[in-house]
Amino acid sequence: MKLFSKIVSILFHPMLMPTLGVFVIFQAGTHVSFMPFEAKRIIYITVFLTTCLLPLSLLPLLYQFGVIKSFQMESARERVLPVFFTGFFYYMGYLLLKKLGVSGVIGSFMLASLVAVLSAVVVTLFWKISLHTIGIGGVAGAVMALAFRFGIDLTLLIFLLFLASGITASARLYLGAHQPAQVYAGFLWGFLIVFASVLI
Repeated sequence: MKLFSKIVSILFHPMLMPTLGVFVIFQAGTHVSFMPFEAKRIIYITVFLTTCLLPLSLLPLLYQFGVIKSFQMESARERVLPVFFTGFFYYMGYLLLKKLGVSGVIGSFMLASLVAVLSAVVVTLFWKISLHTIGIGGVAGAVMALAFRFGIDLTLLIFLLFLASGITASARLYLGAHQPAQVYAGFLWGFLIVFASVLI
């Protein structure tokens, strides 16, 4: 069970959620799904680079300077600087996408993800909110908003994302990384911010 929980924590790592979110948006059957493959490829590369690779590349440096004691960042205080830098890279990604002329649903999703991350920095100063459930909650919120905004049936996709959210929350609890309130609050935090942004 511990190995399974660790695998789940890696698969649904918060730094992978923006890329997963973009993938899900492309598969949702809206007008965005008909974007040319080359345009999608550029968006994927931009999002993955700025929300995953660049933030991850900083962790060894932060570890070397003693800012974080481990890559798990078990204390709330350890997470503040990494989450701040992650927010900075998210902002870079958002600006790059704007320069490329990407707006609409993708732009709203990226902006909402940025807001969720930066606001999590403030919360992290006082409380160890779950970044994992903020991430997966944001993806679930985006899909729910697409269903309402475009009137399309995404029941199966929403069910799968809520199931993945539950599994991720359970994994984090099993590993002792969070208290129940921290994973519930994280999910609601990510879900509501992204849902409102993509819907409006």
